[in-house]
Amino acid sequence: MRVVWERGSVTAEQIRVQLARSRPMKDSTVRTVLRRLEEKGYVKHTTEGRTFVFSPTVASHRVATEAVRGIIDRFCDGSVENLLVGMIDDELITPEKLKQLAARVAKAEAAESEKHRSKGD
Repeated sequence: MRVVWERGSVTAEQIRVQLARSRPMKDSTVRTVLRRLEEKGYVKHTTEGRTFVFSPTVASHRVATEAVRGIIDRFCDGSVENLLVGMIDDELITPEKLKQLAARVAKAEAAESEKHRSKGD
């Protein structure tokens, strides 16, 4: 998916070539993965001649959000707090970074409130 997101539209061969150094794969493997991604709704394809050209249907941040939501549900009893505490305990995120994120959330909430006030909601 990283290659599809980076390039916007890409063929199976272009993906195989780009991944050749770090993760060599047979052409059939790349095509199988792309077919499965299309079945799951992550990519779509158009046809140019006899070549399928794939493009993303979801943004990377959406997929990341869905993956984290699954982790929270499966491993953290549905609790975002449990996830964040674990990340702090394992030093994946610093308390300072959490404060920065909290400030961003507060700023976004204030902007949203202001938007609703200006609309007369």
